[in-house]
Amino acid sequence: MLGHHSWAKNREPYANGMKAIFTAAWILFCLKVAHESMVLMNVSTRDKFFLEVYLYYNPVCLMALMVWLWGVNVYVFLNSRIPYAKVFELEHNHLTHHEIWKIASWMTVAWITSMTAYLYLYSHGMVFHAASQPILLYILVPLVLGLPLDIFHMQTRFYFLRTLLRLTLPVQPISFADFFLADVLTSMAKVLSDLERSVCRMYHQQVATVAWLEPGDTCGSHSIHIPIVLAIPYVIRFLQCIRQYHDTKDKTCLANALKYFSTFPVILLSAMKYHVLQELWEGQLRPLWLFFAVLNSCYCFYWDIRKDWDIGFVSPSNIYIYDDMFHGCKQVYYWAIGSNLALRGAWTYKLSAHLRHNFKTVFFFSLLEMCRRFQWIFFRVEIAAIKFSNSSPTLPKVNSPIPLKDLSAEAERLLTASE
Repeated sequence: MLGHHSWAKNREPYANGMKAIFTAAWILFCLKVAHESMVLMNVSTRDKFFLEVYLYYNPVCLMALMVWLWGVNVYVFLNSRIPYAKVFELEHNHLTHHEIWKIASWMTVAWITSMTAYLYLYSHGMVFHAASQPILLYILVPLVLGLPLDIFHMQTRFYFLRTLLRLTLPVQPISFADFFLADVLTSMAKVLSDLERSVCRMYHQQVATVAWLEPGDTCGSHSIHIPIVLAIPYVIRFLQCIRQYHDTKDKTCLANALKYFSTFPVILLSAMKYHVLQELWEGQLRPLWLFFAVLNSCYCFYWDIRKDWDIGFVSPSNIYIYDDMFHGCKQVYYWAIGSNLALRGAWTYKLSAHLRHNFKTVFFFSLLEMCRRFQWIFFRVEIAAIKFSNSSPTLPKVNSPIPLKDLSAEAERLLTASE
């Protein structure tokens, strides 16, 4: 029995390598078919059709990317001995980075297979069958997520669904996982608005009908539903902050709530461009939008650095950073501060509907925001782990002679198990 177990363990890297090769081969095959399908299309309708492809498959693509990046976050947490499982109050059987990457690979394969089938069927004149592809994909994802069977990491799926449910009803004490997921959703606000447009087009039977892609249509880019959906993650975080203030009486929670509230004028004023006279927009609303956009970006940047990451500014030339942080040398934090400031502009861009002139540009800025949030996660979880260690009587404090990197035996156990 012991020999069989050892043999199976030795074969696992080989099996994982073969799966990775087959996955990569399938993705390359899909890309080849997709390219050939695009060549067959009518040049006059190709650009509009690309916009429709982007609309349906961009949300799934960015969701898969976020899962890939979360796997990288978990990998770094484990190697840095950051007790992230304790911070999120996860069970002992939570997913390792390998399992997260497997989920991300499944999502990637499903996304690229559906998109390739959509392109192939449409380019070969099978419009009805092409229209069914994004619909099937959008049905498949929630079905798998809510499948009440002990497969596909059921406990993790249900943990995620319970957290989402708590976000919609922030009437109970807010956990770290609650506001953490809500913060991630603020970075995916544009993804949520594209999901709304996609579902709207599916509901009105407009899939694979490029003639319906006018901005003023029911599901067009000027729809009033877009700013509403963009604002939902910020409404959730605003209500969470109010609930946290109710529980703790900490006035910092009110300042945090004000930060999320400052997002609403940016979204509202930007959307109003398509519903007011041009003279009113140019003369009054545009300068007002610019003022709130700059105010919000500066406020959020300050909060990221000073509150979420707990990095203190003693003077403009002297940035105070803990002597015993997880993530290597101080230059890492200097880079994070500078890049966060630069990427905050991308965050403002994606919230402003009147700036979206090209879907490729929008996609690029959405990727930048994903990178900013990916970077933010490292330091936000790190400071939460430091505070957790300081509040625990069994773990060393930040200023103790024991290195903070060694504070979590649990992280060490998980790292060893994952290897």
